[in-house]
Amino acid sequence: MLISPEVRTVLDHTAAPGDLFERVVPVALPMKARFRGLTVRETCLVKGPAGWAEFAPFTEYDVPEASRWLLAAVESAALPLPRPLRDRVLVNATIPAVPAHRVPAIAAHYPGVSAVKVKIAERGIASLDEDLARVAAVRRALPDAAVRCDANGAYTHDEAKTALTALARTGPLQYVEQPVPDVHGLARLREWVSIARLPVPIAADESIRKVSDPLSVAALGAADVIVVKAQPLGGIRAAASIIEAAGLPAVVSSALESSVGLAAGAALAAHLPLSSAGQGLLGPEPAAGLGTAALFAADVAAPGLRPQDGSLPLGRVEPDEDLLAAHAAGPERARFWTERLEACWTHVARGEDSGRAG
Repeated sequence: MLISPEVRTVLDHTAAPGDLFERVVPVALPMKARFRGLTVRETCLVKGPAGWAEFAPFTEYDVPEASRWLLAAVESAALPLPRPLRDRVLVNATIPAVPAHRVPAIAAHYPGVSAVKVKIAERGIASLDEDLARVAAVRRALPDAAVRCDANGAYTHDEAKTALTALARTGPLQYVEQPVPDVHGLARLREWVSIARLPVPIAADESIRKVSDPLSVAALGAADVIVVKAQPLGGIRAAASIIEAAGLPAVVSSALESSVGLAAGAALAAHLPLSSAGQGLLGPEPAAGLGTAALFAADVAAPGLRPQDGSLPLGRVEPDEDLLAAHAAGPERARFWTERLEACWTHVARGEDSGRAG
């Protein structure tokens, strides 16, 4: 796990979570539609000397993986946000794996976006016909937006060949994200795409954030684009160092956080220089996947950090006390999050899986 020098300094001077976080508030936020298999998103807000932050690893993640998310929470709670290079961040629409007839209502929450990410492969290749119908509905609902698809590693190599060929027939694709599960599979598939002259760029997500070496994607030539999420990579500074070292066009994306966590993602996106490396593929400014507050039926802030005219404003988000109380996790779940926070802190303090982001 990469730990930025700034976060390492905070940890070296802090013995326990209670020494840094003056408040720990687990919450449960309902979703408008099932997303990533969830209808309720559990997460944990923490407040430190720099402001509110979010500790949001998915509940099934083990302590080593969840500990990366703790580093991001420590950073945002203890340190100032990095200097932005822009005053707003372009975002894409996100369409869950819903039936095609539901697409227009969801797309209506994203006026003015320049790109749209469509979730596919909810049941692997068995979902292909539904996926094609969903993509077609998206193209009708948002005709001016570039289309991205996200398979979350659900295909085998042969299934991915079939799916990518079919998806390419629907029209231009900015990229297909993580069609197969591992980095070597991505490299093999990208080689096939090149030989077949299929106009489908490959993006890596899980092969960046769920592996011991996030730079192996670049080393193996496994992707055209990397999708980077600040929380699972250990925070804004660690994620920025990975983007710089990889040297590939990058899209900053959400890990399905509340508006508090999305603000840190927006800070990362606004901090990155607009490199000419991505202009041909992603346009002059890559649209970040940070518009996901629109997928929540409730949030911790009023108003939440939702897209306006295709972009998000910058700055920290202060949660609303009434909303924190309304969506507070029950006693059993609150205990789960408190114990999890302490277990991750112990894991990081022992220096397990440690490293530095330079």
